[in-house]
Amino acid sequence: MELKQIKYFMEVAEHEHVTEAALNLNIAQSAVSRQIFNLESELNVDLFVRDGRNVRLTQIGKTFYEHMQKAVVVIENARREVMEYSDPEKGTINIGFPSSMAAFTMPMAISAFRKIYPDVKFNLSQGSYYQLIERVMKGDINLALLAPLPSNKEKILGDILFSEKIVALLPADHPLANNHVINISDLKGDAFVMFPEGFILRDIIFEACLKIGFKPDVTFEGEDIDAIKGLVSAGLGIALIPEITLVDSLPRNTVKAELCEQQMTRTVGVISSSERQLLPTEQRFYQFLKGFFTRLEGFRN
Repeated sequence: MELKQIKYFMEVAEHEHVTEAALNLNIAQSAVSRQIFNLESELNVDLFVRDGRNVRLTQIGKTFYEHMQKAVVVIENARREVMEYSDPEKGTINIGFPSSMAAFTMPMAISAFRKIYPDVKFNLSQGSYYQLIERVMKGDINLALLAPLPSNKEKILGDILFSEKIVALLPADHPLANNHVINISDLKGDAFVMFPEGFILRDIIFEACLKIGFKPDVTFEGEDIDAIKGLVSAGLGIALIPEITLVDSLPRNTVKAELCEQQMTRTVGVISSSERQLLPTEQRFYQFLKGFFTRLEGFRN
């Protein structure tokens, strides 16, 4: 089995069309067909079902494709690692982050790092909490910023970078709009704007409210932090969100109020897989994050 055969196989599997795969590879269709034929002969199985001009993976073809996806990641990481050892200041960092860190936390960290290593590249992926953990475990990305840092999670290593407060974002005409500090219990009966089910911040808020004795009435949901802030700005409800998402400015027609309850904080951390070593450039960024946010916390305090 040759690497070229795997590459051609993956291309055909993704396009489900030999001609389109050949065009994308910029080689003759006959060359692709020949390599696929040789691969199937070597494995002694049919990887594809021919359907006119199109092709579909057989059941064993789907299994082989899943394994080859992992193999390609390993090969690509090995290639990058060899290159980065010769010059780790020009490597690529594959990192994921949630929407709550898209506007300030992630850009701030990358900007500071690139002042030291201007030639480093970043492949950025945005996703929900559980999606990011899964992607790190599978090897789709090698690092992720998360809040809170997962505990006792198999195959995951992590470090806490800092803790952040959860604050209330209220419409400007809310009865508590003039209060700088409020209790979560004061919000009982209010309409809440939240992330959909499956988002960790929703779980944190629900848990805090249930401890106090009420279940939040969720009337609107938004899948990113800007959508949530926009719904509050339109007067459609209140939201409990990380304070750092309001660092630049408050949305129009809203006010911020701090919460008395100590439990309304969350840790922010960085995770990686316990089953794979970080590439040299990614290891540098990991260590940089730990030092950078430690210094930032020192300035805040």
